[in-house]
Amino acid sequence: MEYLAHAGQFANATMAAAFSPQAHLYGADLYTGTDPSSLNFLEKAWMNWYLWWGNPVIATGVMSFLMHEIVYFGRAIPFVIIDSMPSMRKYKLQEDRVATPELQWKCTRDVLFAHFTVELPQIWSFHPICEFFEMSTHSVPFPHWTKMAWQIGLFFLFEDMFHYWAHRALHWGPLYKNIHKKHHEFSAPFGLAAEYAHPLEVFILGSGTIGGPFLLCYLTRDLHILTVYIWITLRLFQAIDAHSGYDFPISMHNWIPFWAGADHHDYHHQAFVGCYSTSFRWWDHVMGTDLGYKRHRSRQADQKAEVKAQGLEWPNKAPTKTSTGQPLKTKVQ
Repeated sequence: MEYLAHAGQFANATMAAAFSPQAHLYGADLYTGTDPSSLNFLEKAWMNWYLWWGNPVIATGVMSFLMHEIVYFGRAIPFVIIDSMPSMRKYKLQEDRVATPELQWKCTRDVLFAHFTVELPQIWSFHPICEFFEMSTHSVPFPHWTKMAWQIGLFFLFEDMFHYWAHRALHWGPLYKNIHKKHHEFSAPFGLAAEYAHPLEVFILGSGTIGGPFLLCYLTRDLHILTVYIWITLRLFQAIDAHSGYDFPISMHNWIPFWAGADHHDYHHQAFVGCYSTSFRWWDHVMGTDLGYKRHRSRQADQKAEVKAQGLEWPNKAPTKTSTGQPLKTKVQ
């Protein structure tokens, strides 16, 4: 009992020290030899963040989690608003489906629970892993934007390749039944559903997102965590857009032909097979796993042209099903 009492006192003292003003003095040695006057505004803010927390593990963990939540929900919420606007239905890829508030709330609860129970521990361990791979975390100044650009380009290429094959493997019988089926609960996806998945799927496919940066850092020992943050932000934007269920005139695939986007991935949820890639279309094209998608989009284009020829607007019918394919209980105009 005496041992436990001493252990408790030590734990309380450690926590108090970590969040006390004196802890900020500890962080000062992170920037020994750094001239603040040579830094720009963002670099000074970055340095002050780490100095304020005093402990780089805590500083990186808090920043990583906040960034993920703000970017994820900040990008997904606008699509919730769009889903409530009848005028936007003409851009809906599955015009007969609607994401009801009940399903969106169910998805939000599940995603939030997963973020705090599955992803938070992984994010909290992010800094020690970065240190293991010798990734720059607290250091300033930042790398030049041209270096960050080509590194992020490599991450997109690596993740797209990894995701195609890992995602395709998840459609193998036992893996689909026990892991990937949860993500396909929404046959007509919406933005919030981008991370609605089994914990093992989050880990497997997330390995492609963070695996590229760790591999590059291992090979070059030249990568800053800010570059990784920008990459993850862009990847979250891509994932949410791909699950949005909408194809707007300004959607990227309309001006970058090899970009996948919602037009590509929405069919995957609708058909349950094919179109396994994330960002780009070439793996599905080379492997022939987009043939069904091409036929479906061709038929859909013909239907839209026929409706337009009759002087009607698309869609010319009210939605009849929910995002899960169940009949709507109340008619939506």
